[in-house]
Amino acid sequence: MYRFPLVVLCSSALLLSGCASQNPYDQQASGSNRTASYGGLGALAGAAAGALINHDNRGKGALIGAAVAGAAAAGYGYYADRQEQELRRSMEGTGVEVQRQGDVIQLIMPGNITFATDSAQIASSFYQPLNNLANSFRQYQQNSIEIVGHTDSTGSHSYNMGLSQRRAQSVADYLLAQGVDPERISIRGVGPDQPVASNATADGRAQNRRVEVTLRPLPGAQ
Repeated sequence: MYRFPLVVLCSSALLLSGCASQNPYDQQASGSNRTASYGGLGALAGAAAGALINHDNRGKGALIGAAVAGAAAAGYGYYADRQEQELRRSMEGTGVEVQRQGDVIQLIMPGNITFATDSAQIASSFYQPLNNLANSFRQYQQNSIEIVGHTDSTGSHSYNMGLSQRRAQSVADYLLAQGVDPERISIRGVGPDQPVASNATADGRAQNRRVEVTLRPLPGAQ
């Protein structure tokens, strides 16, 4: 009567510690904590299911159920950990910033490396980061790729909307030419409508002129 809860708790603890210790990217705190959480919750559910299925040996059933469900539940979190680590490595020194929030990975590409002023033609300094992105996107294929162009507030709103759209399209076209699946890519231009700094200063305008690439899990990948 009292052995089943003890086994469930023990197996869940083992799965939690296993996820944390076996993930080679556990230095990335946000991703690793999420992986461990997924694995732990999956382990609890799997342990209960396994114990119910294995009527003859509830303890053994709970351990098996915890192991199977915990590994499956940790899948996308571990996948995103690996992709984030690879992106951080490949973008080091390029000026591209990599951010992570839960399942979402975002790359922020500042205007000083992407496009010349008032141009949608890719700058020479932007080719290497884009090549690295294309390599990553071909290797990791379980997320969608949203490309958003931004401008500062100089000039008319309608002109900036068009410019930001053309810049996002230029990035998408380059990635497509490198073999990235077109079904995964979407683009938007938001002009000056989502500033991250004040347009009253040159430095603020430079921060606002940017391209953001956001990666989200495809349906069924989580």
